[in-house]
Amino acid sequence: MTRLVVVSNRVASPTETKGSAGGLAVGVFGALKDSGGVWFGWSGDVVSDSVANQGPKLEQDGAVTFATVGLPKKDYDQYYRGFSNATLWPVFHYRNDLAVYDRDEYAGYRRVNSWLAHRAIKLLQPDDVIWVHDYHLIPFGEALRSEGVTNRMGFFLHIPFPSPQILLNIPPHEELVKSLCCYDVVGFQTPGDQAAFHDYIVRHAHGTATADGEVEAFGRKLKTGVYRIGIFPDEIAEQATRGEARQDVMDLKQSLEGRKLIMSVDRLDYSKGLVERFKAFEYFLEKSPEWRGNVTLVQIAPPTRSDVDTYQQIRHNLEYEAGRINGRYSGLDYTPIRYMNQRYDRWKLMSLFRESQIGLVTPLRDGMNLVAKEYVAAQNPDDPGVLVLSQFAGAADEMKGALMVNPHDMVGMSEAIGRALSMPLAERRERYETNMVMLRKYDLGVWRDSFLADLRGVKLNKPLSKRPAGNK
Repeated sequence: MTRLVVVSNRVASPTETKGSAGGLAVGVFGALKDSGGVWFGWSGDVVSDSVANQGPKLEQDGAVTFATVGLPKKDYDQYYRGFSNATLWPVFHYRNDLAVYDRDEYAGYRRVNSWLAHRAIKLLQPDDVIWVHDYHLIPFGEALRSEGVTNRMGFFLHIPFPSPQILLNIPPHEELVKSLCCYDVVGFQTPGDQAAFHDYIVRHAHGTATADGEVEAFGRKLKTGVYRIGIFPDEIAEQATRGEARQDVMDLKQSLEGRKLIMSVDRLDYSKGLVERFKAFEYFLEKSPEWRGNVTLVQIAPPTRSDVDTYQQIRHNLEYEAGRINGRYSGLDYTPIRYMNQRYDRWKLMSLFRESQIGLVTPLRDGMNLVAKEYVAAQNPDDPGVLVLSQFAGAADEMKGALMVNPHDMVGMSEAIGRALSMPLAERRERYETNMVMLRKYDLGVWRDSFLADLRGVKLNKPLSKRPAGNK
């Protein structure tokens, strides 16, 4: 089997792939172990120019080579904090009002992608299959092509792809789409994301796109597809049951004193709809006085991008809302919202999911949202909780057993909470089983294997230059 080279913004360490890593890390590491290969990307460290230019740091784990580089401060500011997270992230999540575009940051974004490609090319072999991940690295494939690399290259977008009218708000939108067309396979989370890309190709790139995913634009042919990232549900269930008897989980159960538990776990991000969620819960307590003192919302929101002003404001707003609502409805022995701005071990989260009656997952926009899938997989099949899910999460296409809500509809979310809390056991079991069928049908292995099968089977474009792949 040909070697696999995975390229992502961040590279999980060998220790993380065996422990607390999320879906991306678990999925690609499994593929790398099967075929052997390289995982290349940023180490997460901000370093001096001289250290960054020393070349990738290599760490071997069996047949897998972890190859990481540090980023100088200027590159981190322009590539990561700047264009990736101040422009692409908000626009791709339909928040043009929060997007900031700066030409220097865009130039830095492309420069860093070219710099990364120049370092990765030294690790490549002629028959390697290259799999690039997410919005940070859209131009990475184009940079490799410009160096003469003709290997099979695929790109998977983990976040939504916006409709053309949204994407047009990014001034270099055509350059970004042209960069995507340098890959042989481009994968999306949902049919809606794929359709938005096809719409841009036809209406703005003067290309063609067929119903079966064949695209021709900017002088290249490529395949697009929908690949639903999933989880390994049996592993989640095992983590949930293993943690039930741990002291932390037992302490929480005891502190609830028999109250119903609503669990929410999100990165601290404006796309997650956290303030809207708190206000919906407040409305529920206002309109359902019988539940005051009888239900607690636990919101775990680990900090993310804490050096970005927008995210500091989100944290401030959320702390204010939690304090205001708790001040209104708390009692001497009751706190309606327990808000924790910290990270927890994966097994602990899965155990808390299992103990709860509701999983409240209400992003304003999300590529997939694996928390929704993890919540379902963690449930006790004999007495499962209810998933309340935003219609704007990619997981909504699969989790038909969830109670679907519009996160902008405070009354609708409140009603869904009330319905979930009073739902009969038979209906809860039926909804759980409906969701589990889809979790098993589209598990993490299916996502990984179907994408790589399409990539390995695609017909290659003609070389863009005479330079052979893998040459320095």
